Amino acid sequence: MNDSELVEETIVFVKETLKGAEGGHDWFHVQRVFNNTLLLAKEENVNILVVSLAALLHDIADPKFHNGDESIGPQRAKDFLNSLNVEGKISKHVIDIIKNMSFKNSLDKNRKSFNSKELQVVQDADRLDAIGAIGIARAFNYGGYKNRELYNPDIAPNLNMTKEAYKKSKAPTINHFYEKLLLLKDKMNTTTGKKIAEQRHQVMLDYLEQFYKEWNGQL
Repeated sequence: MNDSELVEETIVFVKETLKGAEGGHDWFHVQRVFNNTLLLAKEENVNILVVSLAALLHDIADPKFHNGDESIGPQRAKDFLNSLNVEGKISKHVIDIIKNMSFKNSLDKNRKSFNSKELQVVQDADRLDAIGAIGIARAFNYGGYKNRELYNPDIAPNLNMTKEAYKKSKAPTINHFYEKLLLLKDKMNTTTGKKIAEQRHQVMLDYLEQFYKEWNGQL
């Protein structure tokens, strides 16, 4: 099976696996991250097969929907890659990316870090989908899915969360902007990712300004 066929088989697998998934973490999210990955990879010296497979499989079993279990996704991805007889070195790199790309892991100061150019590209691609207009839509979609308040002026954002506190948070959706989304611009790795993030960051700032005006009955 050549690289192109591996990618196509992976797309079929992911589409089927994520049928009925929450709207912010469904196949269309994965598709956007995959497209972002290919865009960013044009300017980076990376293994295209590795970044393609990692982008497609990165949310195959998001811990948020599996009682916080972070082992299911990497194992499911590994089993799938093994079923296609993907070269061991490629498979390991893909799994290492999946294990290390999430924002919450950056909050764990004791975590042993893994890094590669491929990780940086896929991580940026995923983070780009968490900000801007789509990022706003995804945040409120997930907040609705979890039946969270839109905003509560009495609940301040927690700007010094540990990984465990982040995972357990039930704060209003607006807090998520300050606790994660507005932080992503300065965490981008690639030149292209940083450029795109600047514009999408401004979209969120403009949105929040308008949100507070409407909340407070201002013109």
